[in-house]
Amino acid sequence: MGAIGVFDSGYGGLTVLKSLLEYMPDYDFMYYGDNKRAPYGTRSFEEVYEFTLEAVKQLFDRGCPLVILACNTASAKALRSVQRKYLPEAAPEKRVLGVIRPSAEVVGALSKTHHIGLLATEGTVRSESYRLELEKFSPHIELFQHACPAWVPLIEEGNAHSEEGRRQIKEDVQRLLAMSPDIDTVLLACTHYPILASYLRTIIPGNIQIVSQGDIVAESLKDYLSRHPEIDRQLTKTATVSYFTSGSPELFNQQAEKIIRMKTNARSIEDEQYR
Repeated sequence: MGAIGVFDSGYGGLTVLKSLLEYMPDYDFMYYGDNKRAPYGTRSFEEVYEFTLEAVKQLFDRGCPLVILACNTASAKALRSVQRKYLPEAAPEKRVLGVIRPSAEVVGALSKTHHIGLLATEGTVRSESYRLELEKFSPHIELFQHACPAWVPLIEEGNAHSEEGRRQIKEDVQRLLAMSPDIDTVLLACTHYPILASYLRTIIPGNIQIVSQGDIVAESLKDYLSRHPEIDRQLTKTATVSYFTSGSPELFNQQAEKIIRMKTNARSIEDEQYR
């Protein structure tokens, strides 16, 4: 019995956690941000797999029967390997889920023009994970992808709303929209990016809908647990949330409140006291 683990390379997964807390207020959650090694977007498949597996093990060790990779890069580069190589032998009774498949299941139906734009990390774009998933669920969709390697560092360091930060974000958005005049839906395929939603709404034309992943993932998880009562029974429901980071807990708490307006009480993932 334990909490639902939520993992991200940094603060972005908090946007997913916010939705999970709204949709599933009775459940216990344990959040882990690998802030020390963020961002993941430009790292190799091998590195992302190594770091993600390490995080999954950390959350399993703390009693989580289920872990959500609230990170598109980790979902793109590591999820399948974790599910196929690690879980069957090491933890067959536990589950690790990602954010790409739920998003791909939903987003295709939102576009009337069948032209969808995707903003993501370099790792997610290069993996072609969204294209592959959309071909399964919405083969009629044309996908236009643009990598934004500067966005996560800008967000993590609190510089996204600086003059230089806004210039970079606007430039990336313009590059995506230039790929097709028929794009009517933009998916923020990095859980950090909804932190920029208010600014993005000012630079993306009003007739284009902006889709964040938090609510999609939360709805998908609720549905998953209703279909898998054997997993749901392993989850504790006392409405608690705990936060861990591989970086400085003090900095995590400061940035979480500053960036996403969430009060956290993070602890070091290395602290044996909290195992």
